[in-house]
Amino acid sequence: MGQEHLPLTEGVYYILLSLYEPRHGYGIMQLTEELSKGRVQLGAGTIYGAIKTLVGRKWIVALDDDGRKKEYVITDLGKTMVEYEMKRLNELYENGLLMTKGEKQK
Repeated sequence: MGQEHLPLTEGVYYILLSLYEPRHGYGIMQLTEELSKGRVQLGAGTIYGAIKTLVGRKWIVALDDDGRKKEYVITDLGKTMVEYEMKRLNELYENGLLMTKGEKQK
């Protein structure tokens, strides 16, 4: 498995989810807090450091700046990463259910 398929941090996962619609950093912070019901709160330093990394990986792109706050949106590659992570998390969840209910994997 290449580094591009490593598990995503929770923060990166929420940032990517937030960018299915164009948003600026503060909007990402707000939506992440809303989606996680306040459990995940991303600071400005975390957001902007992650944005720089995600732009470098081509998982998100900056939209044309028209003088307002810079907005970002997820790319097709970023969407692929989210789908991969959802499958990984689902496998963890399903295996957890199997084992905690005392069933063995077939």
